[in-house]
Amino acid sequence: MNSSVGDEKGQSPTYQKGDKNVEVEYLAQEPVTSSSGSHQPDSSGDGRTTFGRFVDSFRRVELPELDPNLTEAERIAIATARSPLQHHLKNRHLQMIAIGGAIGTGLFVGSGTALRTAGPAGILIGWGLTGTMIYCMVMAVGELAIVFPVSGGFTTYATRFIDESFGFANNFNYMLQWLVVLPLEIVSASITVNYWGTDPKYRDGFVALFWVVIVVINLFGVKGYGEAEFVFSIIKVITIIGFIILAIVLICGGGPGNEGYIGARYWYHPGAFVGPNHGVQFKGLCTVFVTAAFSFAGSELVGLASSEAENPRKSVPGAAKQVFWRITLFYIICLLLIGMLVPYDDPRLIGASSVDAAASPFVIAIVTHGIRGLPSVVNVVILIAVLSVGNSAIYSCSRTLVALSEQGFLPKIVSYIDRSGRPMVGIIISSAFGLIAFVAQSPKEGDVFNWLLALSGLSSLFTWTAICLCHIRFRRALAAQGRSTDELPFVSPAGVVGSYWGMFMCILMLIAQFYIAIFPLGDTPNAEAFFEAYLSFPIVIAFYIGHKIWRRNWKLYIKAEDMDIDTGRREVDLDLLRQEIAEEKAAIAARQWWYRYWKFWC
Repeated sequence: MNSSVGDEKGQSPTYQKGDKNVEVEYLAQEPVTSSSGSHQPDSSGDGRTTFGRFVDSFRRVELPELDPNLTEAERIAIATARSPLQHHLKNRHLQMIAIGGAIGTGLFVGSGTALRTAGPAGILIGWGLTGTMIYCMVMAVGELAIVFPVSGGFTTYATRFIDESFGFANNFNYMLQWLVVLPLEIVSASITVNYWGTDPKYRDGFVALFWVVIVVINLFGVKGYGEAEFVFSIIKVITIIGFIILAIVLICGGGPGNEGYIGARYWYHPGAFVGPNHGVQFKGLCTVFVTAAFSFAGSELVGLASSEAENPRKSVPGAAKQVFWRITLFYIICLLLIGMLVPYDDPRLIGASSVDAAASPFVIAIVTHGIRGLPSVVNVVILIAVLSVGNSAIYSCSRTLVALSEQGFLPKIVSYIDRSGRPMVGIIISSAFGLIAFVAQSPKEGDVFNWLLALSGLSSLFTWTAICLCHIRFRRALAAQGRSTDELPFVSPAGVVGSYWGMFMCILMLIAQFYIAIFPLGDTPNAEAFFEAYLSFPIVIAFYIGHKIWRRNWKLYIKAEDMDIDTGRREVDLDLLRQEIAEEKAAIAARQWWYRYWKFWC
């Protein structure tokens, strides 16, 4: 079993693995030297001009070479653990990323498509079941991210706890997802502006504007991303809370329309489910799983952002627990109210695009009941949500590219991190891919984006499955190596059972998507529809098999007793950590019951 080795103050802690002392601490604090070899302190009193310090901030942080005798698994674990990313995300940033990060067009517009195909009962069942999976998955990634706040976060866990080939395939698919999402969201933002009758000839101008805004935000580093998401999330949360209050008033008979009490009228006519028989209704319910999964995409970002949090042990648990409230308040309550205000047969639910504000059930509910002005407000929020996703796309993709490079899957230059903690090459690659958005004026725009999206359409489901499996394997390794959860700063409330449930639901959704891909709702089976919906599955299999052949790696999984469950820990003194955890639990247990419940859920 690995054991911590205490060092003198100022030295990096190590742990013993076999006959090697392996350095595990983040090395961002290593002295940074100039090209001439002299030390360059990063302070305002070093004699350099402001411009000189600005230019110097883009230089690469040089790290010592790793021991060539390390195994591949050890090299990957140490490389991601010592990445010099900056830890600038505060508790408030993580809280708002968790609460508002996944509130986007999937809820504001996509819920309208789901309502049209499944009915008010169908969307509640679909989002409710998907929500239980998301909760279990985020609890699992929260537990892992606090123990191992390493570069790339959860994108490295599959390589570490399952298999290098599995991690290679899953991580490349996750990277492709965000590469594709950025140009899609920029084009979506330019389409959203059309709500106010903007001349189509300005489409490319808006594409350029939104691209510049998103790129500039990310050039400010993780702090820029955190502040932008904080503001975006606050706006989205306020909008949702305002809509919930307004919807309750309208359902109870208030509002200028004065239709009287509405209640559950639309659950009876046209009905709770769509379709003349149970077969059609079941197929409609299957479509909801896909839409719900799309709306929850990005929920795992708390696990990715943990590597750049100031204090993951304090901030990540609260952020992860916020997911419960987001699912309950923002999704379930909103969708229940939408189903009571908008009938599923309303013709306006068929939109021209995925960001068509006119097809948003939120806008339809407001317009139907005679309220003017507010639809434009909702459209502004949809635009903000689109930009928020684009902002997250560059952040996520650039960090994933760094993690892939540090794992040896991409050239070393891709892991370039400057002295301000910005993964500059990753940001450049992500931003450059966003320029595809300029095909918005092309008549083939729809075809281009349909196939780009098909490349990573199931990416979130693959990622969530991998996270749950990593948590299961990590707990198995703890048991196999004679360790327990007493050394974990945060233990998932859902436990291993929750991860099994999350993995089961992800597999169920993949089956449902396969069913819909073969037998499209309201259409006959055809090859084009199938590959647009399921192309990413054979691509992931190809990545997996390709890596097996390339690396001649024929094992299916890493044995539990061989897993490295120490490299990358912030707290390397496990005895002290256990003592601190026990004291924290005792302090909470001594408080009043309401405080204990508060800490459990929040």
